[in-house]
Amino acid sequence: MDLAEKKRLEGIIIETIKTVYDPEIPVDIYELGLIYEIKITEEKAVTIVMTLTSPSCPVAESLPAEVEEKVAGIEEVTEAGIEITWDPPWDKDMMSEEALVELGMI
Repeated sequence: MDLAEKKRLEGIIIETIKTVYDPEIPVDIYELGLIYEIKITEEKAVTIVMTLTSPSCPVAESLPAEVEEKVAGIEEVTEAGIEITWDPPWDKDMMSEEALVELGMI
């Protein structure tokens, strides 16, 4: 898989992730800054490195599973997995400008 193909698939993955929302915040998890890294192998297996807004997040079980399920549902993706990390801890500075505008923070 060349770089252009990898970037194209990454774009599809990002658009898919943007359909997942934190139920407490009306902004998708990508714009919230919860996605730290998208790893794609030559075989098109995908690992999403992500965090949650806090360790006690009420959707700590369901949100990563939803991301994994949606990414696994992309036709070209052969396998999908999620790695949860707390380093660095999430804070509002990780939110995109779009998310800040949506939430009236700027």
